[in-house]
Amino acid sequence: MNGFAALGILLGLVAVVTAAGVAWRATTGRARAARPGETVTPADVSAEAFGPRATLLQFSTDFCAPCRSTARVLGAAADDLDGVRHVEVDLTSRPDLAGRFGILQTPTTLVLDASGAVRARIGGAARPDAVRDTLHTILGSDHASA
Repeated sequence: MNGFAALGILLGLVAVVTAAGVAWRATTGRARAARPGETVTPADVSAEAFGPRATLLQFSTDFCAPCRSTARVLGAAADDLDGVRHVEVDLTSRPDLAGRFGILQTPTTLVLDASGAVRARIGGAARPDAVRDTLHTILGSDHASA
């Protein structure tokens, strides 16, 4: 193989990896629709209670750096809206929940409505605008700030 062919292959590989990275970055942290019929109860995740209007259920691990920033984003969103609660579950102590809820990365956030139905999933560090828009959809336009 000559030098030009090797350089062409290398540049092609760099282009493919860059495109994959850009695509991954564009989708991580964004809310996507959940599977129909999926519900969660506080007992399922050993939580005291869920929010009366919506719950931001975050799955994290101790060694996950983006989990801390996601916890701040979700906590702020819950504090800003009446009836919304942020619940964090540590998968380090509850690894069984990863398989049960299809958690492939941390953080993963399930956005639940008042009945515990999963309305959206956010894989990766949650973006404040994605959380806000999803809660707005669940709560409707009548929600009040705290």
